[in-house]
Amino acid sequence: MPMTIRTVKIRPSVSFRTEKGTSLVEAAFIMPLLLLLTFSMVDFGTLFYAYLALENGVSQASRYGVTGSQGAGLSRQESIKQAMREATPTLTIDEGAFTFSHLRPGQGTWDAGVGGPNDIDKVTVNYSWALMTPLMRPFFTGGRVTLTVESAMKNEARFQ
Repeated sequence: MPMTIRTVKIRPSVSFRTEKGTSLVEAAFIMPLLLLLTFSMVDFGTLFYAYLALENGVSQASRYGVTGSQGAGLSRQESIKQAMREATPTLTIDEGAFTFSHLRPGQGTWDAGVGGPNDIDKVTVNYSWALMTPLMRPFFTGGRVTLTVESAMKNEARFQ
């Protein structure tokens, strides 16, 4: 008895031949990841900018401070703060962000305040930077990064 093989073609009721909308679906999957990556890079870029600006500012402030100069009608600490703020015009630095300490010759511990001639002065600035990207904030306490910069230089006697 001869056998016959019959082929049956099954046609699906839904046709997948059109590809309309696939690009839109792919973009919907990829776009949030690209935006997260882009904004994270911008966030870290601005964070590094703030750190470098603070480093430069505290360096300029300590250079001003070692001269013993003072602005008109300002205390020495206020003059150093003003020099720091002038060196970092794009950042708003609070009064409480500054810490001044000095080390006298032969002494092993830092004292508060600015020192006199031949002392080593140290200016420390603690600056809080808020992150912009919402998905990055949970990785940092309160969604903020605290940047700490400091500079120390030996005070010179005031040039007369």
